[in-house]
Amino acid sequence: MTHVDPAIIVDDLHITYKVNLERKNSLKNALVKGMKGEKVNYREVRALRGVTFDVPKGQCTGVIGANGAGKSTLMRAVAGILPPTKGRIEIDGKVSTLLALGVGFNTALTGRENVVLGGLAAGLTRAEVKAKFDEIAAFADLGDFIDMPMRTYSSGMFSRLAFSVSVHMEPDILIIDEALSAGDAKFKERAGQKMSELMGTAGTMLLVSHALGTIQELSDEVIWLHKGRLIKRGEPKEICDAYLEFLKVGDDSIVMEDF
Repeated sequence: MTHVDPAIIVDDLHITYKVNLERKNSLKNALVKGMKGEKVNYREVRALRGVTFDVPKGQCTGVIGANGAGKSTLMRAVAGILPPTKGRIEIDGKVSTLLALGVGFNTALTGRENVVLGGLAAGLTRAEVKAKFDEIAAFADLGDFIDMPMRTYSSGMFSRLAFSVSVHMEPDILIIDEALSAGDAKFKERAGQKMSELMGTAGTMLLVSHALGTIQELSDEVIWLHKGRLIKRGEPKEICDAYLEFLKVGDDSIVMEDF
């Protein structure tokens, strides 16, 4: 069996953060309490607990789990947005992320202007962005809206442009969190074809979705997260079937041996 170097290594990753439980969650409130010697009421959330896996170059790893499992936290950590509390993440390659649709866009600017900003942020030159623009615009299929301020866009239009910019930046690693949950059937089909095309050119992908059909179709391997822990990892159908069975019977089906 040919050894493939990992594009992503996640080793014993822990991420813990504090949630402010104050009714008036503001800096002013925190300062007033501090001046009075009172403690701000926080709750500690252990979003990820000792997660370890790797993604070989040119492969897609799907990530599944219920809401609150830690999937989006994991994506943000791999993207470099959230620092590990403990453990390490190693990335080999240029990363393009589609984590929250439309985040990073300036709604006062036009779609065209945001494409340029997105390309420059991804490390492309203006000439490279200009060369890719027609392809990006055609894929997003916004028509004349490409020259309209993005505040006039529907959520679906936001999604299409965000996805199109991300997948046309020629990333080594593409991180996608629920991108295919938005858009009409025609766009979803086009998006799926584009991701398959990226995989065919030796791209590496980390994909989060509740659409298990999409996960099984695109993934070489699937990891299942539950309450911040990696429960199972393996062949897509096997892991998705185990997850579906879990959804029927609930937490009692996960025993401590799984941890």
